[in-house]
Amino acid sequence: MRTGVFIGLWLLSQTVWAVSQPDPFPQIADAYRVEIDGAVTWEKQADRPLPPASLTKLMTALLVLEQGRLEDVVIVSQAATRETGSRLALKPGEHFRVQDLLAATLLHSANDACHALADHFAGSEGAFVTRMNRRAQELGLRNTRFQNACGHDAPGHYSSAHDLARLGRELLKHPQVIPVTSLKRTTITALEGKQYNATNKNALVGRYGGALGLKTGYTAKAGKCLVAYAKRGGHEVLLVMLHGKDRWWDAADILDLAFDHAHTVP
Repeated sequence: MRTGVFIGLWLLSQTVWAVSQPDPFPQIADAYRVEIDGAVTWEKQADRPLPPASLTKLMTALLVLEQGRLEDVVIVSQAATRETGSRLALKPGEHFRVQDLLAATLLHSANDACHALADHFAGSEGAFVTRMNRRAQELGLRNTRFQNACGHDAPGHYSSAHDLARLGRELLKHPQVIPVTSLKRTTITALEGKQYNATNKNALVGRYGGALGLKTGYTAKAGKCLVAYAKRGGHEVLLVMLHGKDRWWDAADILDLAFDHAHTVP
């Protein structure tokens, strides 16, 4: 059994588990936050601004869903096709439904799909980023600032575990999200007929019982990042990790302990 599980099981035997307790997971990440049934249970440096990598796309997705125009047709721009990192290699001038590009953005973390959505809804990525920052202020995300729509490392581009948990909760209000983020893979089709395969980057989905998403991220500066959401036995857990170490094993351990905690602590 892994060290993190030993620590967690010892803490589980204590009378009270709360944020005020010593850090139960000191090695898993630079910052994290765990919410069980909407209540903060454990956290570490949750207000510390850190690079969020592709967890940025949670805000991009939120703005798209708040527009409510999922049947819009998007024309892929030249700027979108020049995106680097995770991408589908979309072609300039191809046409897609918003809902398909959104699925590629959330599942495959496709930067070209993400950029195409930003262009479509705001005319340019820069204008879209202005909207992202305005929405962050409206949501009270005090330790969040965006410089691009997709999550590339950039000076002044940061968020916190607290803010990303808040953002994840806001996104979960939209019923279209979980049917997408809980998929292991999907295929999106350009209106011209070409198909692209999008695979869920979240290794928990399909492997961890109850895992339903939400988003992964990685850059050299941000390290391994995750917002995980799972439901089991009438309880739900939201986990945010920034600059994680052993992301998938640690996330599975924490989710297990969180569900155990939900069943044993009033």
